[in-house]
Amino acid sequence: MSSERQLPTDPLAFVRDCVRRREVLWTYHVDMSLQKRRLSRTEILDTVDTYEVVESYPEDKKYLPSYLIRTETAEGPLHVLFAADVRGANVRVVTAYRPDPGEWADSGTRRVG
Repeated sequence: MSSERQLPTDPLAFVRDCVRRREVLWTYHVDMSLQKRRLSRTEILDTVDTYEVVESYPEDKKYLPSYLIRTETAEGPLHVLFAADVRGANVRVVTAYRPDPGEWADSGTRRVG
């Protein structure tokens, strides 16, 4: 087995497909964060049709190639960091949070400065 990282050809399509097939692993960190931030797995899973990539981290060393996804929930925008395991055909939810308007201009563009 090669240790070379495998990037999804189309990250958004890969993440959406994994979520639709429920091939989703939840990190310990996100489980703690969801409870603390009063977010639910359902909010993440059921809004798959509104996903859009905000930032890409293909060289993420801690997890796997990762993608910050913005989704729209009934409570407003939500950011979810997914790590893509192409070989395992799944994604890992690393963290999720409501974007801070002071940091994000429109929930999809990071403010500079």
